Amino acid sequence: MRAAIIIPVYNHATRIIEVIDEARLLGLPLFVVDDGSTDGTQALLACLEGITVLRHPVNLGKGAALLTGFAAAAPTCDWALTIDGDGQHRPADGRALLDAPGQGQRVLVVGKRQGMTQEHVPWTSRFGRLFSNFWVWVSGGPWIADSQSGFRLYPLPEAMELDVRARQYQFEVEILVRARQSGIPAIEVPVSVVYQPRGVRVSHFRPWRDFLRNAATFSRLIFSRLFRLARRG
Repeated sequence: MRAAIIIPVYNHATRIIEVIDEARLLGLPLFVVDDGSTDGTQALLACLEGITVLRHPVNLGKGAALLTGFAAAAPTCDWALTIDGDGQHRPADGRALLDAPGQGQRVLVVGKRQGMTQEHVPWTSRFGRLFSNFWVWVSGGPWIADSQSGFRLYPLPEAMELDVRARQYQFEVEILVRARQSGIPAIEVPVSVVYQPRGVRVSHFRPWRDFLRNAATFSRLIFSRLFRLARRG
């Protein structure tokens, strides 16, 4: 399997070195996409060797960072293993995602986070996962247990050709819908999760802003699905 690791990062200076060090153990090419960080992340990454650092001058969103990573990896790789830069994933679990596709099978593998009821998991994450799972399904996507997990294995170049319009966090739910519409199945693999205590954890989640963005994305996807169904009828 020709695979690369892609880590999108935005203001995760406190955790990113640890994440990169653990990800290196997978022995794959590693692309870190700094999405306009302003907290010293850029200086930290500049000191590292053996990885490819890509940078957006300003913050464009997680989806935009993933697409930048996909484009950089695609010339030499068939798969992209994505790991969040905030330390909530254990990169060693990536081996299970890499082993999930069958011989010649082109699938989107999602790391289904275990332990989402532990003490430090915020209620917004638990509720948001259930909310997202339902609306991904209503929008025509797959019924899966963790549609918000950023720990994934994407097939390249297929993932780049799905015409996903969202460029923020909503990219990760929209691409599930677009993949299913294009005949790319999604499968889930259990992975562990690490949530730091409140005050230590770095989160860019903003309830009202992100709710409105989610609502806009799902409304667009549902309207598109209804339009296609109407045309078939």
